[in-house]
Amino acid sequence: MHHVIRQVHQPEGPRNARFEGEPYRAGISFFLVDAEPGQGPALHRHPYPETWIVRSGRAVFTADGEDVTAGPGDVVVVEANSPHKFRNTGTDRLELVCVHAAERFVTEWLDDPDTPRR
Repeated sequence: MHHVIRQVHQPEGPRNARFEGEPYRAGISFFLVDAEPGQGPALHRHPYPETWIVRSGRAVFTADGEDVTAGPGDVVVVEANSPHKFRNTGTDRLELVCVHAAERFVTEWLDDPDTPRR
C-alpha cells in the first residue's frame, strides 16, 4: 500500500507545514519551516532525535547549551531528550525541514511560556 499526500501546504499560502506520519504508518513526522529573520521556536526537547535539513538561509542551532551555525545544504542532528532550539540569524528567509524520528510529535517546552513556539 502507498499514500500520496498532495499539497502539504498550499503553493499560494503560508509555506510552513506540518506532517504527522502516524495515519500513514510512515515512522517519521516533519515540519516545513519558512522563517523570517529572528524567528525560531522556544527551547524544547523530544523523546526521539530530530534532524534539520537547511534548504536556504542561515540559522543558529542550540543543543545542550552549545551553538552551531548552519546554512544551505547543512544537516544538523540532535539526540533524543537534548534541549534545543534554532533562530534565523540571516537577513533572508530561513527554509528548512525538521524531521522528527517518530510517527507523532511529542514536545516538552522548556522556555518561558511567553516565548513563541512552533
